[in-house]
Amino acid sequence: MAREFGCVGVVGLGTMGAGIAEVVARTGIRVIGVELDADSVARARDHVEHSTERAVAGGKLDAEARTALLDRITFTTSLADLAEADLVIEAIPESLELKARVFTELEQVCRPDVILASNTSSLSVTEIGVHTGRPGKVVGLHFFNPAPVLRFVEIVRTVVTEPDVITDVVAFARRLGKEPVVIGDRAGFIANALLFGYLNHAVSMYESRYASREDLDAAMRLGCGYPMGPLALLDLIGLDTAYEILETMYRQSRNRLHAPAPILRQMITAGLLGRKSGRGFYTYDNVDSPTVVPDALTPTSNVEQSSTREVNRVGVVGTGTMATGIAEVFARNGFDVVLRARSAERAESAVDTVRRSLDRQVVKGRLSEQARDSVLARLRAVVELDELADCDLVIEAVAEELSVKQAVFGALDEVVKPGAVLATTTSSLPVIECAAATSRPADVVGLHFFNPAPVMKLVEVVSTIAVAEDVVATAREVCRRVGKHPVHCADRAGFIVNALLFPYLNDAVKMLEAHYADAEDIDTAMKVGCGLPMGPFELLDVVGLDVSLAIERTLYYEFRDAGLAPAPLLEHLVTAGRLGRKTGKGFRDYR
Repeated sequence: MAREFGCVGVVGLGTMGAGIAEVVARTGIRVIGVELDADSVARARDHVEHSTERAVAGGKLDAEARTALLDRITFTTSLADLAEADLVIEAIPESLELKARVFTELEQVCRPDVILASNTSSLSVTEIGVHTGRPGKVVGLHFFNPAPVLRFVEIVRTVVTEPDVITDVVAFARRLGKEPVVIGDRAGFIANALLFGYLNHAVSMYESRYASREDLDAAMRLGCGYPMGPLALLDLIGLDTAYEILETMYRQSRNRLHAPAPILRQMITAGLLGRKSGRGFYTYDNVDSPTVVPDALTPTSNVEQSSTREVNRVGVVGTGTMATGIAEVFARNGFDVVLRARSAERAESAVDTVRRSLDRQVVKGRLSEQARDSVLARLRAVVELDELADCDLVIEAVAEELSVKQAVFGALDEVVKPGAVLATTTSSLPVIECAAATSRPADVVGLHFFNPAPVMKLVEVVSTIAVAEDVVATAREVCRRVGKHPVHCADRAGFIVNALLFPYLNDAVKMLEAHYADAEDIDTAMKVGCGLPMGPFELLDVVGLDVSLAIERTLYYEFRDAGLAPAPLLEHLVTAGRLGRKTGKGFRDYR
């Protein structure tokens, strides 16, 4: 049976430590909080008071409970006051030297049976524990920020941590209302090991000027449903903190993808640490403020600087989910749409698909019957490619096979009028290969819509080395006219979203393959700990393991980085026919 802790010590009362103290005190446990000096204690007390005030205002705590909570916290500047604690949680800055010194001192103060826990997010708990005479009583207890809100906790065992200690700490975490996951001692644990590789990759994209900070962040928010874009998240975490975590991970993994992007060190040296300094990747209206203000890198206007081509009639080639979705989007926004199918039966089926989609909107009250009929009147399905001759913009949305797309573009080149914009919806193939199949590569651009097209706001506008400026400007302007958010990038594998998303998914598979954690715990870590809408294995099963493997191979073959090589486990599952939800079996079994 797990022991109960009547008194818990918290060493270090910054944002995280003060949050931990509040969480523990909320459950009726007495807390002794230790800081360096009186000023730090005053800041910690103010932090807890303001946090609990917000909880009362939000109806999550009543005034009487708040008073009782505050009475349960004792603030001090002396570690000696922790003599009566049953559990001590260290939450000081991420420095092994500082943490080792604190644990050595705690060894002298605390009773032999007291459990000593570190809130480190990346350092070796084993290395911290050896600075005490009781390494078996040392454990990692990694809360996520803000501690009063986020429910996920990583409990890190070392090779010498006693089993009873893990049992006791797991029970304690559950008493706090947290979702604990027990894992081994390796850099980054689950969440940071997966999160920071992704963040570092985004920084490298920004550093190479592949995409703007605004477009990188918008792509991941709108394309993946992430609560924050990667660069905005780094500003929140602190660039110095992120750098230290990446350095720790790289020293252990030797994976080049974990080597901190050089610009991080440069920004830290310049004092650009993120929100805490008032400036990082973005500029803020004050220190510690979340409010972004314009700076020299802020786009001056949404109006394109280049001239644009006139677009009134849009052609869509294909009858799949993406093609019918795109046709619906343009028809709903006032464009005349010509949808080209390979047969009369497919043409009729495609129009029925659009009609059913519109009918659902009518039932939900989002569209009137008259508006539905007007949309359908603007949509014409055809079989002959010649019917696209007068279109101002033609969007190819056929199978994701280069030879098939090249054949379509070769045929379009023969029939579509000069000056029309030709676009491909490819999510991973080189746009320039499609352009090269025509005699007018300057007119060809990538327009990567996300599925389902009527719902998803993001479109990646992909420029090739041959495309004309006014074609890119036209593509962006057309996206805005149909209510989409265009982000701009160059023509390389994965564009923005897939290039950031799939290495992260691949790292998750490698983590599972190494038996570090199971799929459920990894999914929980990323959903509950990082606020992502789906865990990596849930998402892989939805996307399809075969599709995911194809994208990861494309990324690997383009960049030739060993860290991007598809995990063997993913390849084996695809070979075995476990492709995800569509086959009923993937990383999980479905009924």
